[in-house]
Formats: sequence, structure tokens, C-alpha cells
Amino acid sequence: MEHDNPEFAAIAEQGTILRCQVGSGLHGTAVDGQDDRDEMGLCVEPAEYVTGLRRFEQYVFRTQPEGVRSGPGDLDLIVYSLRKWVRLALSGNPTILLPLFVPTAEIVRITDLGHELRANADRIVSRQAGLRFAGYLRTQRKRLLEGGPNVNRPELVEKYGFDTKYAMHMVRLGVQGAELLETGRMTLPIAEPWGSWLRDLRRGKHTQAQAVDAAAELEDRLDRLVRGGSPLPEQPDHAWADRWLVHAYDSAWQTAA
Repeated sequence: MEHDNPEFAAIAEQGTILRCQVGSGLHGTAVDGQDDRDEMGLCVEPAEYVTGLRRFEQYVFRTQPEGVRSGPGDLDLIVYSLRKWVRLALSGNPTILLPLFVPTAEIVRITDLGHELRANADRIVSRQAGLRFAGYLRTQRKRLLEGGPNVNRPELVEKYGFDTKYAMHMVRLGVQGAELLETGRMTLPIAEPWGSWLRDLRRGKHTQAQAVDAAAELEDRLDRLVRGGSPLPEQPDHAWADRWLVHAYDSAWQTAA
């Protein structure tokens, strides 16, 4: 399915309840003006796209054409249907959870429903997120060591001997996942001393071995938290999420009527 057509663009624009930055600028790991801007939105699609045959799950906009890597000044935007976003958030997807914790300055647009959602982050976050963070971290470490297909920045490999940005994201996942399981929150941008450490890693001031060792230690920490060291519930509050989605869609559709 095409996700960048004018029909979906209009749905995303008219139904957005929350839109914010989610990339390196949010994490505090951008360096030397090298990064594009990544944004994520959540929208309530019209009733006919829920009860009828048509479907809307997400709208995607990229300044650059598909297959071309984004660069400084480019925008990568994805706007999810609220139902899809909630499903992914309940499963603990690391990137999907970011809109719950972004500081106000990073919010591009928000409605009352967006405020309600952010106020109930504790009902969405659970130890399931730890499994997802650890899984992504483990996969990225394997790809970094084996030179997987997504480790694709030859200019960094030539300069530093390895893809330092990829390595940074690997460690970042461990840092943020551990904080989330310990506190139920994510500090954005990433707090010190990790913020500086991650930026230094991107600049080649840490070795690949040091990055891999840091990731392994953080993965072990995540595993311990998931097994019972975290104060978070084992599962998110699915019943609340179901009730809130019904409320959110009903409210948005009545307002649009």
C-alpha cells in the first residue's frame, strides 16, 4: 500500500492529536549538523476508515525520494493511526514510546487527546518494553560485528573503522531501556554522563570494542530488570487502552461532525 498519497496526507493533517520530534535532535546525540529531522505523529482517522472497507494505518513523508538517505535539513515524518500506534506502544516498541516522554519544546502539535495520552504513560509502559529494547540492542550488536546490511555509512567506516552512528544507536537503546524499566520514564535529551559519551562515540572517540562492551553490560542490566528488578508491571493495562481508544475516537468523530 502507498503510504505517501494525498488522501493519507489529508487524513494525517486533519486528524493529528500529537506530533513531535523523535530523532537524534531529541535524544541529544546529534553532532556537527549531520542529522536530518525525524518526526512522529498520531492521528484519529475518519470513521469510514475504521468501519468501512478503506483502511489508514500510517502516512509517510520524506524530503528525499525513497532509497535516498536523508541529510541535514531533510524531514522524515511518519504519522500513525492512533489504533496502530497504541498497539505498537503496548508491545513496548522503543521508538514508538518516545512521544510519551518528549519535552514540551519538542512537540510540534498537540490536542486535548494528546495531552490525555501523555498523562497516562504509566498505563502503557511495562516490562514488555525491556524485552523489545534488549532485542533491538542484541540484533544491532550482531549486525555491527558481522557488518549487516543496515550498517551502511561507508564514510564513517572509512574514517573511524566502524559505523559510529550505528554503534551509538545500539548503546543508546540500552541506556534508555534501562532507565525506562527503572523509573517508568525516559529523560530526553539523554542525561549525563551518557549524553556526552554517546556523542563522543559518534565522533570516533570510543572504539567499537568499547561500544560493544557497553552494550553487553546494558543488555545484562535490561535482562535483570525484565526478570523482576523493575518496578513496572509485567504487562501494560490493555483494558484501559481499549476503553481510552473508544473514548478518543468517539470524541474526535463528534468534534469533526
